[in-house]
Amino acid sequence: MTIKVLGYGVQQAKTKLAPLHFERRELRHDDVEIDILYCGVCHSDLHHVEDDWGSNHYPLVPGHEIIGKVTRIGTHVTSFKVDDLVGVGCMVDSCQHCHPCQHGLEQYCEEGLTLTYNSIDRHDHMLTFGGYSEKIIVSDKFVLKIPKGMPLQSAAPLLCAGITTWSPLVHWNVGKKSRVAVVGLGGLGHMAIKLAKGLGAEVTLFTRSPGKEQDALRLGAKHVVLSTHEDQMNAVKGKFDLIIDTVPNIHDINPYISTLSLDGTLVLVGYLGKLDPFLNTTPLIMGRKSVAGSVIGGIKETQEMLNFCAEHNITSDIELIDIQYINEAYQRMKKSDVKYRFVIDMQSLKKDA
Repeated sequence: MTIKVLGYGVQQAKTKLAPLHFERRELRHDDVEIDILYCGVCHSDLHHVEDDWGSNHYPLVPGHEIIGKVTRIGTHVTSFKVDDLVGVGCMVDSCQHCHPCQHGLEQYCEEGLTLTYNSIDRHDHMLTFGGYSEKIIVSDKFVLKIPKGMPLQSAAPLLCAGITTWSPLVHWNVGKKSRVAVVGLGGLGHMAIKLAKGLGAEVTLFTRSPGKEQDALRLGAKHVVLSTHEDQMNAVKGKFDLIIDTVPNIHDINPYISTLSLDGTLVLVGYLGKLDPFLNTTPLIMGRKSVAGSVIGGIKETQEMLNFCAEHNITSDIELIDIQYINEAYQRMKKSDVKYRFVIDMQSLKKDA
């Protein structure tokens, strides 16, 4: 048995998103069915639609920052009930028994996580489809509780942009005495600033754009450094315990290494691929510094992040759009013309029904 669903997707690479009918599985005993209210628009959605990573299955329905309401539950589900407000992030399953999964790090599943879209379900081998759609069916282990009172539309990006920056902040023990820098002020960068500030850190933004200072200070940064300005870069040599690099495109990370303190770490959360130019290891060796990577977070960690954000009144800065505007939104996203995350009001999908 399957369920017919309407969404927006593509039938092949490098085509515009358009209304698309597709099928989801019927409820399994541990499943939750969710009517989707809002879905954030992530830069990785754009990469998938344009087939930049060359690993697509078609048809493809993007979207992994999902907020919705529970409409049905499987017979074994006890942690959710109908009408609960819930979220779904970047993954919908994992093996559940490898070392990372057993330690709440499902995103590093040794057998491979099942992504919210463009993945193959490990049980029925159906293609997974994302949140640019009416509804989604997800194992209860991968559904998150939205804290009471949290604004739903601006909570959606927390399920990717939020957890992607929260996870390294927590892993590297950021707290009140920490000095954190953020490279890039986009969807990820603005959340990194808010979350680091919320954890008590002194936050600095690295940017190539002189016009971003006012926004960075409003979001919680204490300092702004122009990375193209030699004197400003020299002034922060050896300062930072942690640098969160959110830039999604290839770029030179070498200039930032000198700004790390002894034992400092630069963690890449935005860019996948080879470094160009190559990384100079001399400053790493001479300062016991590290370059690391991090991807989203586990389910337990994501729930903790949502609860923290609710307690500290932290959400994403968004622009709410109708689904019919999505192709224009992608073009604006390429130009970084959004502050700081598009979120789709999925009720607008009814216009195409």
